[in-house]
Amino acid sequence: MAACMASQAATRGLMAATSKNLLVNKLKLHCNWLSPKRWLNLQEYQSKKLMQECGVAVQRFFVADTASEALEAAKKLDAKEIVLKAQILAGGRGKGVFDSGLKGGVHLTKDPAVVGELANKMLGFNLTTKQTPKDGVKVKTVMVAEALDINRETYFAILMDRSCNGPVMVGSPKGGMDIEEVAASTPELIFKEVIDIYDGVQDDQADRMAANLGFKGPLQRQAADQIKRLYDLFLKVDATQVEVNPLGETPEGQVVCFDAKINFDDNAEFRQKDVFAMDDLTESDPTEMEAAKWDLKYIGLDGNIACFVNGAGLAMATCDIIDLHGGKPANFLDLGGGVKERQVYEAFKLLSADPKVEAILVNIFGGIVNCAIIANGITKACRELELKVPLVVRLEGTNVHEAKRILRESGLPITAADNLDDAAKKAVAAIKK
Repeated sequence: MAACMASQAATRGLMAATSKNLLVNKLKLHCNWLSPKRWLNLQEYQSKKLMQECGVAVQRFFVADTASEALEAAKKLDAKEIVLKAQILAGGRGKGVFDSGLKGGVHLTKDPAVVGELANKMLGFNLTTKQTPKDGVKVKTVMVAEALDINRETYFAILMDRSCNGPVMVGSPKGGMDIEEVAASTPELIFKEVIDIYDGVQDDQADRMAANLGFKGPLQRQAADQIKRLYDLFLKVDATQVEVNPLGETPEGQVVCFDAKINFDDNAEFRQKDVFAMDDLTESDPTEMEAAKWDLKYIGLDGNIACFVNGAGLAMATCDIIDLHGGKPANFLDLGGGVKERQVYEAFKLLSADPKVEAILVNIFGGIVNCAIIANGITKACRELELKVPLVVRLEGTNVHEAKRILRESGLPITAADNLDDAAKKAVAAIKK
C-alpha cells in the first residue's frame, strides 16, 4: 500500500477522501474483502530467504526456535554486533513489550551470551505491540542476524500499477521513514520507472533509478544490480509488490536490503506451492480463517449488529447506514457472487457464534445471486442453529418473490425490510427493545 500511494497521487487523494468513511477507517489495515482468500503473510526471515535465493544482498542470519539455538547461532555468526528479532507478523516490534517483562522485540548486542538470555525471555512469551491484539502474540521463532551500520537509507519498491497496466519501480533517496510522508512533503523526491512486461528492467532504467536514489560510482552499479535481482524475485514468486525500506549503504561499501515486505498474487497459488506453504496461520483470526474455508470474506468489528451481505460495496454501505441510524456493525461479511446454500448456513454459524452479536441484518441484492438460495439457507440455519437473536432480512433481485414466499411460509420470526434504510432502522430498533 505504501508504494502504491507513493506511485499514484490520485490514489492518495481518493484514500484520504474515503478515510472518513466508517468502514474504511475500520478496515484500513485489513483489506481482505478485496479477495476471496486471505492475503499471504510471511515472517521477516522467510522473506529474506526468498531474497537470498535470487541473489539479493541481505544480512547474514539464522533462525532459532529455542534459546540454546539462538546462542549457537550468535556464536556461528561471529559478527561484531548481533541483532535479535522476535518473529511475528505485526509491526512495531521494537517498541513492544513481552509478558515476561522484557521490553522490545528487537535487541542489539555484541555478546553472544546475551542473545541466549534475551531469546529465553522472548520465546514462548506473548509480545504486545500497537498492531497486535491486546494480549499480544506468542513468539515461537527468533531471527539472529549480523548487525550492519548504515551510512544512508533509501526506499525502493516494485509493484503492480493499474494505471500503467503492469509493474512499476518506485524509489526515493529518503528511506527508513514512511514513504507516504515523503510523497506528501517532497513529491519531487519520488522517482518512478515503468517496466515493460516483455523486456523487463533494462540496464539504463536500473542505472537511472540507482542514481536517483543517490548511489554513486561503484555503489551505483551495485544498486542497479540489486534492482534487477529484486525484479527477478518479483517475477519468480508472482509478487504484486516488493517493497524494500531501507535499501541501505554500509560504511564498507555494500548495498544491502535491510527490510522488505513482499505481497503475493493469491491467484498464483497453484504454481507457488512452496511459497504458500510457508504461510503462518497461527497468528490469524480463527473466525476469519473459518470464513475463508467457505470463500466468505469476513472481518470482525466492535459493534453488535451482524451484517450478512453480498458484494463489498454493498457491505460497506450497509455498515455505514447502520452507523447512521445509531447502531454499530459487528462485522464485515461478504458472500460474493457464486454463493451456495451451504455457505449461507456457515455464514450464519459464524455470526451467531459471536457473543457480541445482538441482531443480524441480511442485505442481499440478487444479480448473480439467486435470492431463493439465500432464503433456503437462512431458514435452514435458523432452524438448525436455533437462532436466538432478532433477524432482519432485505432481499431484492433474482427470484426475489420466491425467496420472500419461502421466508414468509417458514413460520420463523424473521423481520422483512423493504429497503436498506428500512432494514438498518429495524435492526437498530431490535437491539434497543
